[in-house]
Amino acid sequence: MYELTDLPPPVDWPSVIASLSQIVGLEHVLSDAADLDRYSADALTPYRAYYADAAFDRLADVIARPGDTEQVSRIVALAQQRGIPVIPYGGGTGVMGGILPVAGGIILDLGRLNRLLHVDAVSQTAEVEAGMILQDLYDALEPYGLMPGHDPYSVPIASVAGTISTNGVGYRAAAYGPMGDQVVALEVVLPDGRIIKTRGVPKQSSGPNLNHLFIGAEGAFGIITKATVRVFRRPEAASFATMEFAEFEDGFAAVSEMAALGIRPTLLDLTEDSEGVLLHLLFEGYREGVDAALERTLAVCDDAGGWNVGPEPTLVYWRHRHDSALNYRKTALGRPRAEKWQRQWGRTFDYLHMSLPADRVLEYRRRADELLEARKIRVVEYCLWSRPEFFSMMVVPDGDRRVEGRDGYDADVRTNLAAGVDEVLTLAQDMGGIMEYCHGVGIKLHHLLARELGVNRDALLSIKRALDPAGIMNPGKLAL
Repeated sequence: MYELTDLPPPVDWPSVIASLSQIVGLEHVLSDAADLDRYSADALTPYRAYYADAAFDRLADVIARPGDTEQVSRIVALAQQRGIPVIPYGGGTGVMGGILPVAGGIILDLGRLNRLLHVDAVSQTAEVEAGMILQDLYDALEPYGLMPGHDPYSVPIASVAGTISTNGVGYRAAAYGPMGDQVVALEVVLPDGRIIKTRGVPKQSSGPNLNHLFIGAEGAFGIITKATVRVFRRPEAASFATMEFAEFEDGFAAVSEMAALGIRPTLLDLTEDSEGVLLHLLFEGYREGVDAALERTLAVCDDAGGWNVGPEPTLVYWRHRHDSALNYRKTALGRPRAEKWQRQWGRTFDYLHMSLPADRVLEYRRRADELLEARKIRVVEYCLWSRPEFFSMMVVPDGDRRVEGRDGYDADVRTNLAAGVDEVLTLAQDMGGIMEYCHGVGIKLHHLLARELGVNRDALLSIKRALDPAGIMNPGKLAL
């Protein structure tokens, strides 16, 4: 059950709104009911939050839209003085409830911080403001012959800092790693309003790298206002391939061998569904490297029992990888919460993303299948994404019964699905893995995070108390 025990003290909101207006301008302070409603949710629906229903009961008290880092600093300092929660808001497109204002407070919309500030083609880095949408970054880098390495489904709608704060994984992660791996330097506003800047160098040994305190931290330790990220030369060659396997285990063997050889395609997606077992591959880069990697990969797959079915299935996959985000932008982004919550994708389901030691993935799949079968929950898709350790499953209840009532689904179906999801996620934890590698924790998985962290949580709590003694930074997240 989701709980937030330390509620903020009463606040003189007219006075706070007046102060915010002095900082950002009256037109950039929003407090009417419609704005508070649409800002107080992301793409997570109550139906899929399972044990976090209470987190949806609270709205933000005010929205502030700063135009630069100094304004962010002044707002955070004000919030610290008055004990007001602050929730950083990028694109508002997360799928785990990471921006829900569970204790009310100020939602800090960083959408006006949306500029590409500097491009260094020699070091292949770009300095960009936090609120820039990924598609805008792709477009801005094109004249330089460069591109970002992060390419999630949400490119048309997600912000740079949002993907850093969740350490997201995208379609090019097999080659470039998750978003956190691409961060070179950060500018961050700490909970007391101080501004820190890390240095834009690829490595340091003069103490810990503070970037990692904020990567994947969902705004719990500070607000990212600028980032220097790695960017990459647009490839001179690209080759698509699709391999088919009789069994998932055969495809897993091929993917594991590729990883052992150091073959890093741009796209690597091994999926088993009703159509069979397909390995989608894209190789990008300089021509000779692409040709060599493809040739060796085809040999590896052949040795594992796979066969080449041509590039077309992967070409179709690649062309449509952002369609769901484009649809979300059209039908839900910026809409009232009730409209967002009506989107159930045509049926109830859940998509789970566990990371495990590679040698435990197949055993994990077998044991998870047993747990889900006992609950009459079907796995309709298994997937390895980017590397053999990243294992995903799409699950649906057998029968998927629709009845009249809230959300249009049988409450027993939801309860059973929630219990089954928890069982397979905690199984991943017990087998030495983690319950989520792709989207962050938010409020959806909040109830399981302390279990996963164990004693590590004590260290994070100590850091949290040192930096944020008033607990104002995105409260109710990261089990902090």
